[in-house]
Amino acid sequence: MRSQAELLARAAQLAGDGVPHALATVVSVARPASTRRGERAIITADGALDGWVGGACSEHVVVREALLAIADGEPRLVRICPPGAEGEPPPDTIIAHSACASEGSVDVLIEPSVPAPLLAVAGEGPAGRTLAELARTVGWRVTDEIVAEADAVVVAGMGRGDEDAVAAALATGAGYVGLVASARRAAAVKGALRDRGVGGLDRLRSPAGLDLGPSTQDEIAVAILAELVQWRNTGSGLEIEHRGGQAALSSRSTAS
Repeated sequence: MRSQAELLARAAQLAGDGVPHALATVVSVARPASTRRGERAIITADGALDGWVGGACSEHVVVREALLAIADGEPRLVRICPPGAEGEPPPDTIIAHSACASEGSVDVLIEPSVPAPLLAVAGEGPAGRTLAELARTVGWRVTDEIVAEADAVVVAGMGRGDEDAVAAALATGAGYVGLVASARRAAAVKGALRDRGVGGLDRLRSPAGLDLGPSTQDEIAVAILAELVQWRNTGSGLEIEHRGGQAALSSRSTAS
């Protein structure tokens, strides 16, 4: 079994690698119980438990609640006890009844670690550069490569390599794929990709970003980030209004 220091080091490594997991810590014990205050375990999204928070009486409950915490990103306090032994738990405590013969109770704090969304910004256009800076400021992870694990991809090549970049983005599992382009340029890119047999073009968001009216390149980046945040937080991105034609972009850029 790992030491407490080793468990905390592994949790830090998982967080650094962007791996979703939860840290479960025993915060209170009513004897008899098979664990002690301060014992910890790490639970990963596949349901694997590494550490000790009690035996079979506790582990399945901790794993279940940890997976729920990973899913919703919210910490929770769980009291595992026999029926009728709930006592006076702190507010918002989740009660899970145990049928174990020991008849002890355990309070476990479960803290999820869910990685920030990963945004891939492809291209060297000024709106893309500003978008990358802004996204980092609000806590998103950002890469300039289109990778399979990206949550969102924005192509901002301003006419340079847009078709290949969009095709690569649509081949990922990204929930958001946007193209910074004028309406005319976006239509041309879609047409070329359709001729190439690229599927999923209905997923392409172009013009990308909320409709803020005539805008500078930096303001377009703000509009795209606003749309990304709304998409991420509400899941309503497909219904929100896009930048209507991005007329300002078409007049300021060389992409036509």
